[in-house]
Amino acid sequence: MTKNHIRRLDLSLIITLVFMIIEAVAGFFANSLALLTDAAHNLTDVIALGLSLYAMRLTLQPAHSGKTYGYHRAGIIVALANSTTLVVIALAIFYEAYRRFISPPMVKANILITVGLVAVVVNLVTALLVKHGSEGDLNLRSAFLHLMGDVLSTIGAVIAGIFILFTGWNWLDPLVSVLIGILILWNAWGIVRETIHILMESTPNDIDMDEMLSEILQIEGVNGVHDLHVWSITQSMRTLSAHIVTGDMPISKGAAVQNTISTLLSDKYGITHATLQLECTECNPDLLYCDFNHHNNEQVKFNPL
Repeated sequence: MTKNHIRRLDLSLIITLVFMIIEAVAGFFANSLALLTDAAHNLTDVIALGLSLYAMRLTLQPAHSGKTYGYHRAGIIVALANSTTLVVIALAIFYEAYRRFISPPMVKANILITVGLVAVVVNLVTALLVKHGSEGDLNLRSAFLHLMGDVLSTIGAVIAGIFILFTGWNWLDPLVSVLIGILILWNAWGIVRETIHILMESTPNDIDMDEMLSEILQIEGVNGVHDLHVWSITQSMRTLSAHIVTGDMPISKGAAVQNTISTLLSDKYGITHATLQLECTECNPDLLYCDFNHHNNEQVKFNPL
């Protein structure tokens, strides 16, 4: 993550904050839930961008004895926080939309259309500023999805305003808000699912463990593999640890085996941090994945109280 990413986020934050205030005022005077909804979503964008900036600055800090992996997980925690705020906002939108379906207020369509068109431009600009680098960074992607959600929701608000102007159907305003809320929930669920997957130290979805194990076993000098673990620090930082069973060989030959395995893992699976322990005798040939509960069964007794 570079300082250029931080500058882009800084600019997006300022633009979003200024426009959020303008849109909230316009929504109040136009009596438009769609505009007020989008202003509320912009508020979550301001929070999301602020948290993302904080996390990015943290990840630039070096690792130390207390944080041996550094602060890279800060971005994952922020992504989870951002997606959680999206869920809360969506639920609030559904509640307010329900109230307005029961008793639809008059909406000033001309203000809704004008402000909505400006919002489309502003949100698109800020989203494009954040897009660079978001493909491989969950923190940036959560911020980008916040902003792209705004682009689509403001387009919906403009369409609703046009229909209200010509038909007088004020119920279209809360209907658009419901659609916006569904979109927000959809985006939030994708981020929540992926952040929890990483925090649970699950195997990355695109890694076929059976295939990877088979390829490692085909490397000359490798007789077996056990205590195999693959997990992610962040979306783009993957790590692996494993015990590699070899024959009785000199250290130089063992280092060559390690290097071959590391090259395979890096080139094909994107695993750039691999800890490989070579050993001549396999302690438990049937245990591919280390079971910590198995090791502690004799020592730990469950106490329901």
